[in-house]
Amino acid sequence: MNLRSFLACSISLLTGKLVGAQLGLSHGFLNLTSPGFSIELVKDSQTLYSLRPVGSSFDFIPGDMMAKRQSNGQYHLGDLTFRARKVGSTTWVSGDTSTARSPVTAISTSGTTLAAANLTPTLPTSSLLNITRRWIVEDNILQLLFDVTNSQTTAVEIGALGIPLEFNNIFTDRTAAQTNTLCSLFDPYIGQDAGYVQVTPLLGTLPPLVVLPVGQSPLEGWRFLPESTSADPFYQSQTFEGLYEWQFHTLAYAQNEWSAVTPWNAATSVTLQPGQTRTYGVQFRLAPSIRDIERTVRSANRPVAVGIPGYILPMDQVGKLFLNYSSAVQSISVSPAGALTWSTNTDAKTAGWVGYSITPRIWGRARLSITYTDGTLQTVHYYMTNGATQAIGDLGDFLTTSQWFNSTTDPFLRSPSVISYDREVDAVVKDDPRAWIPGLSDEAGAGSWLAATMKQFVQPNAAEVAKLEQFATEILWGSIQNENGTVKKSVYFYEPTLLPSYPYPTTIFWGNWWSWNRAESFATDRAYDYVHVAAAYWALYRVARNYPSLVSVQTWQWYLNQAVFTVDIMTGGRVGFANDGLMGETVIRYLLNDLKREGLTVNATLIESRMRARENVWAGERYPFGSEMAWDSTGQEGVYLWATYFNDTTTATNALNSILAYQPLIPHWGYNGNARRYWDNIYGGKLQRIERQIHHYGSGLNALPLISAFEASPTDYYLLRVGYGGLSGPLSNIDQGGFASASFHSFPDTLKWDAYSGDYGPNFSGHSMGIGTFIVNHPDFGWQAFGGNVISTSPSVQVQIRDSARRRVYIAALGTLLSVDAGAFSLVSYDPSAQTVIITITAVPDGVTGTAAAPNGRLVIEQKAMLSGVALLKPTANLAFDAGAYTVPFTSGSGTLTLAM
Repeated sequence: MNLRSFLACSISLLTGKLVGAQLGLSHGFLNLTSPGFSIELVKDSQTLYSLRPVGSSFDFIPGDMMAKRQSNGQYHLGDLTFRARKVGSTTWVSGDTSTARSPVTAISTSGTTLAAANLTPTLPTSSLLNITRRWIVEDNILQLLFDVTNSQTTAVEIGALGIPLEFNNIFTDRTAAQTNTLCSLFDPYIGQDAGYVQVTPLLGTLPPLVVLPVGQSPLEGWRFLPESTSADPFYQSQTFEGLYEWQFHTLAYAQNEWSAVTPWNAATSVTLQPGQTRTYGVQFRLAPSIRDIERTVRSANRPVAVGIPGYILPMDQVGKLFLNYSSAVQSISVSPAGALTWSTNTDAKTAGWVGYSITPRIWGRARLSITYTDGTLQTVHYYMTNGATQAIGDLGDFLTTSQWFNSTTDPFLRSPSVISYDREVDAVVKDDPRAWIPGLSDEAGAGSWLAATMKQFVQPNAAEVAKLEQFATEILWGSIQNENGTVKKSVYFYEPTLLPSYPYPTTIFWGNWWSWNRAESFATDRAYDYVHVAAAYWALYRVARNYPSLVSVQTWQWYLNQAVFTVDIMTGGRVGFANDGLMGETVIRYLLNDLKREGLTVNATLIESRMRARENVWAGERYPFGSEMAWDSTGQEGVYLWATYFNDTTTATNALNSILAYQPLIPHWGYNGNARRYWDNIYGGKLQRIERQIHHYGSGLNALPLISAFEASPTDYYLLRVGYGGLSGPLSNIDQGGFASASFHSFPDTLKWDAYSGDYGPNFSGHSMGIGTFIVNHPDFGWQAFGGNVISTSPSVQVQIRDSARRRVYIAALGTLLSVDAGAFSLVSYDPSAQTVIITITAVPDGVTGTAAAPNGRLVIEQKAMLSGVALLKPTANLAFDAGAYTVPFTSGSGTLTLAM
């Protein structure tokens, strides 16, 4: 018995699981090598036990957890599931190599085959298929192949066929160092023949694994694999998200479990004649880095798609799609019909790329199907929203009308406020067992009023501001926030003895830990809650400062001081988690900048010193991304922000690399820029389950460091593409009526937005602080605008500004960020030869009604990247300068000025 077998057997004996150990770890392993990987297979099952890059100790497979995962029904890489039926039958017969394991029948190998086995012993006797699995090396590339044979005397239809994928995403019982150095996350591009899976080590610096199809093996579906959740390492939990399956065919699921939804791709089956064999498989390649995943896909001769600005398109923007493949495009179609239109363009500057202009037509999901002349099918997944400014206008209106809670009898001091909402019943959520959801605090309770106030920062509306002033001065201050500055975890609580006349719903189970009593709800020890309060005050400060006629209850000085007071109390040493990176704390950087611009040195010094103390803690840690959870994707935003501010390059780089590992770049609206979140529906959703969430608040918040890093390195287009994908995510959450969901459910039997507004607010907060129009001269695609429409490139580059806020324009060639505190960018013209910029600012953004008109424009110019031959731009006109901003006078509602060095 070798050492691994001895350890596996010993662990099984110690945990009492030897009897239920069906995988066969105690019977040994097959040690194999390929040019790229060192490989270990479990001898009995010939499933992967270890997959390490040659010369590396990093393992993509959780071999160290395998002794806890060796029972029937637990999936491993090398397993196979299917559903088949004889032609003429309506009943699918299932097969699953994990269900009742028996040692597979090994087959002698030669040539390129490393290991092979017939799977009949581990399949049900009712199986209609005979399957041989082969691990081979072809052209120095490791491949996993399944030869699927119809063993019947009549034709057999295969309606589902999939390969379970097991990689080491198990964080259970690991330290922060172990989690970050041993584990990976994986995400799919559900793109049919162009599909692939990327497996990214959490450090963000190790070579990622790219799993690609072999032959006709499309990634048609992506199915979560159900397993028992009761035993260590606790499958489908906060420390172990679970595993997924690469599905080649999905018709049998589309006709059954998925029948109520429209799947990502059209469901297919395949029919095999008696004795006919078809081979399916995947190949394993290492990319040099995360940034090189697309290049690795191209080197495997698979199609690559690049969307600009991404795959979420507001109706008032024209997107660009660039394709690169060895075969020419034969045809393009879209589903639903007419959802978007396309035309070829000549933007591409590099051989191999072909460009298309994409015009959105119908709100919602759309699948663009590209067929190449060699028969390869690629699908690119889009989401169309209302026009960008209209979308957030709709959001503000919905939040301050449908979600406006006004009750004279509410005993929890919640009225008036913007409160949580349930879209399925179209009603506010006044009661929920999770006290914070109806309790106006925590992310899932504060989310709605946070979104409402941050919306005013980018698009103020007089009627909305009037309501939010009332909320801020009556409920935010005095109910949510105490007079000593502390912030309650919830103003709602479950304690019938204190409120005997309150009609707590009897349909709700009140026995869980989260049904807090008053003492628990009124605790003030959670720093995350303070950031939302500070953000609301700061947003109203911005409104009062730049649109003074809109406020009547308090002055801009009061709102600004309240924000400072809140941060002061949060970081004063009595509030928990204050030394963690906090969701949305980029607003504190905005606050600090404004204090400096206003000349409020004492308060600026206070905030800066508190942030420095926190960053000093992080500078002494390798993984300073802690939170309330065992692993999280929330701390990186704040850690990167302040490490950058205080010139701690090492910590900032570590944080940025961490983000790149969990925020992918994929030609699919739901996964592109979608930072990893998978447990928040338990705490903020109506449908409560662990699952890969689509565009939860991780998207908007983690995009902020990426965009900031791009602004400092304006030729790193990978950062821009991923960051803009994350910033665009929160637009997709807003439905046609203005309701914003917390996240989209990714499981293929659901594929819908959650009914609860939940914790959408931090997502929109990130969007509002980072969204803009980014003008670049891309080496492959020429002049492009992320967030705008390029209408001319010669002699000047003219861009219509079309992002949702119209407040930020970044010109990469100059490393210059232009922003307005009041007004909206309409048109920007950049002359590369003269290095001059002409901008038009309007009093209100177009595309939306009801927005307050700015009395004048307030322009801020910042040099974000130091570039050779570039100096800070200044207006050629003599303009007044106030608190760091140039005052731009309007004539007939707009002003135009020239900027030069």
